[in-house]
Amino acid sequence: MVKYQDEALDRTFAALSDPTRRALLARLGEQESLSVSELAQPFAMSLPAIMKHLDVLTDAGLVAREKTGRTVACRLTARPMEQAMNWLNRYAQFWSDNLDRLAAFVEEDPWQPTSPQPQPTPASPRDQASPSRGASAPGRKRSTPRGPSRKT
Repeated sequence: MVKYQDEALDRTFAALSDPTRRALLARLGEQESLSVSELAQPFAMSLPAIMKHLDVLTDAGLVAREKTGRTVACRLTARPMEQAMNWLNRYAQFWSDNLDRLAAFVEEDPWQPTSPQPQPTPASPRDQASPSRGASAPGRKRSTPRGPSRKT
């Protein structure tokens, strides 16, 4: 078994797994730099919650923060995203090659469906029984429904 250990890549994918964090990155991708309050404005969550998301993005290296006075500005950093894309592209190439080989195989030897064999129609319900049921003796006669019970 292959043991792949790349903590930076794991942190990148973990950070990208949350839709709020992806939306934060999309906003940062639209503008060069945004303050935390500007970044948090369209989200229906508290500023501390946004800060926690930004902490995860910063730990993954996807966001760089710079404090000027009382304002914290955030900007997008591309390096971890490039590493993730390189990793994904390797697997995209692998699957593309495999699917190309499968397509070539299918086109080389097209499948010819055989005509369906007609099924014999059973003559009686007894013939429809399973093979194990067909070989056994007829079932016992069922009793009539129970009548009213006597109260004593």
